Amino acid sequence: MSGVIDIPTPLALLPRAQAGDEQAMNQLLSGISPYVARLCRSIAHDDCADATQEALLAVYRGLRTLREPAAFYGWVRAVTVREAVRTVQRTGREGPYQRVDSWQETNPLDVVHISDVLDRLSTSHRQVLTLRTYGLNEVEMARVLSLPVGTVRSRLHRARARFREAWQPSAA
Repeated sequence: MSGVIDIPTPLALLPRAQAGDEQAMNQLLSGISPYVARLCRSIAHDDCADATQEALLAVYRGLRTLREPAAFYGWVRAVTVREAVRTVQRTGREGPYQRVDSWQETNPLDVVHISDVLDRLSTSHRQVLTLRTYGLNEVEMARVLSLPVGTVRSRLHRARARFREAWQPSAA
């Protein structure tokens, strides 16, 4: 015995949590909390704690409806993004939107500049651009934002145009 505690992954806990095992559910929610909080922070900013709580509650309530365990993280992401957007809409406060899960090396000054450009966009434009960076298509964005698909498409088109207008990276 090496004394190392073996902590099960959320995917390993999923079947037990879906079957009603409260300990497994608590461990599962604890395991995904940092992921959910990162997503909420990028969308709800100042209301991150409220959005995180709402998202975890929605995951708890809806977990038994998840049919495909391999889709767990995508499902959690969709639920979290939806709840974070609802929190922002409910509070009416705007916060800076930025993607927190960056898988590529970027120039820190570019990140600051991107954040500045996003801050100058309207809330509706930031929302569609942020949801797009999370990989949602127009239909998924329409569902999350409770808007017609055509409205989402036009907002996305305008948001991209406004972003391009404001994006003027400094020449080296």
